[in-house]
Amino acid sequence: MGHLISAEAVVDVRVDLEPGWVEIADGTIVASGTGAPPRPADEHHDGILAPGLVDAQINGAYGADFAAATADEWDRIVDGLATTGVTAIAPTFITAPVESLVEQLRDFRGQRARLAGRPGATRLLGAHVEGPFISAACKGAHDEAFLVDPTPERVDALIEAGGADLGYVTLAPERAGALEAIERLVRAGVRVSIGHSDADDATATRAVDAGATLVTHLYNAQRGLGHRDGGVVGVALTDARLTPGLIADLHHVDPIALRVAFASAAGRIMLVTDDLSTFGMPPGRYELGGAAVVIDEDQPARREDGTIAGAAVRLDACIAHVVRAAGVDVATAIRAASTVPAVALGAPELGTLAPGTPADLVVLDAAELRVTHTWIAGRRPG
Repeated sequence: MGHLISAEAVVDVRVDLEPGWVEIADGTIVASGTGAPPRPADEHHDGILAPGLVDAQINGAYGADFAAATADEWDRIVDGLATTGVTAIAPTFITAPVESLVEQLRDFRGQRARLAGRPGATRLLGAHVEGPFISAACKGAHDEAFLVDPTPERVDALIEAGGADLGYVTLAPERAGALEAIERLVRAGVRVSIGHSDADDATATRAVDAGATLVTHLYNAQRGLGHRDGGVVGVALTDARLTPGLIADLHHVDPIALRVAFASAAGRIMLVTDDLSTFGMPPGRYELGGAAVVIDEDQPARREDGTIAGAAVRLDACIAHVVRAAGVDVATAIRAASTVPAVALGAPELGTLAPGTPADLVVLDAAELRVTHTWIAGRRPG
C-alpha cells in the first residue's frame, strides 16, 4: 500500500480546484482521483495539490551561473530550487561564442548524468541555448559581439555537443539561414523558440511553419504588436502552434499585458522566471554569461548600462502575480507553471497527477499561492 495524500483542492490537467487525492509508491503516482479518498489519507492538506512546477527558462540561482557552475554549485541549485516547488528546470545558457557554448553543453551533459535520480532534487530537463543566433536590434542583455548567423556548421556544433541533452534553442528567424536552421534543429529532435527577434509577423509565421513551437519571454526583446504588423507578439498570441514563455515578476511585463496574454492564449502561456545567479541572494554584483549584473532591493537584475537582464523571482510568486494582478483564475495560473511547460518541453508526464507518472507534486497555500510542500519522485527535498 502506498502513501496517500489528500487535499481540499486539486489542480490537474482536467481538474479545477476539486477536493481530491493521490497515492504514491516507489516514486510513482499509483492512483489518483477527486472527492473523498478510498481510505483515510496518510496526510491531508488544506491547500491546493498540483503537479510540480516546471521552469522552462532559468540561467542560475544561489550565486551560481549555469554557464560556469561547479559540481557543488549545481548541487546547491537543484537542492535549493526543490524547496521552492520547482521540480524540473530547463537550464539556460545565453549568447557566447559557439565554441564556449559547445563546452558549456558538454559540461551540462556530465552534470545532468551525475545528478539524475538525486533524491528530492529538482530534475534537469534538456538545456536551453538562448542565442547567439539572435537580433542585434533586440539583444537585450546579450553581448552583441558574439551574435552570429545560424550557419549549418554552427548549428551542427551545438547539436553534436548537446545530443539528447539539448532541449531547445532560441533564435531570431530574420537572421540569414534561420529558417533552414530551424528545420535542421527540429530534424535533430531539438525544439526551437522565437526570441530576441525583430521579425515581422510574416517572418515569424514562416518560422512556425518551419517547426518553431516556443516563444522566449513574450513581449521582452521582440517586435511588439502593431496594428499593421502583428510582429512576434501578435503571432505568439494568435498562433495555436506556439507556447509563449512569460516572465510574471511584475517588472518585465505590466499587469495589463499579462491580462492580454492570458485572455488571448490561456492554456498556451507558460510562466518562466528567467532567474539569474541572483535568485536567493542579497543585493549585489553577480554574473550572467560572464558579464556583470547588479541587483538592487526589489528590482530585477540589470547590466551596468541599465539594461534589464533577468529576474530573481520564485515561480510560485509568478503564479500569485498573474492571479492577483492580472485576474487569471487559479487553476489556469497553476497549469501555466506546471502542465503547460511540461508538455511544451516534451515531458508531459511531469505535468499531471495521472497514475503511472512520476510523483512530482506540490501543495500551495490556498490564500498566498506559495508552495508549502514538495515531492520529487515521491521524496521530500532534503
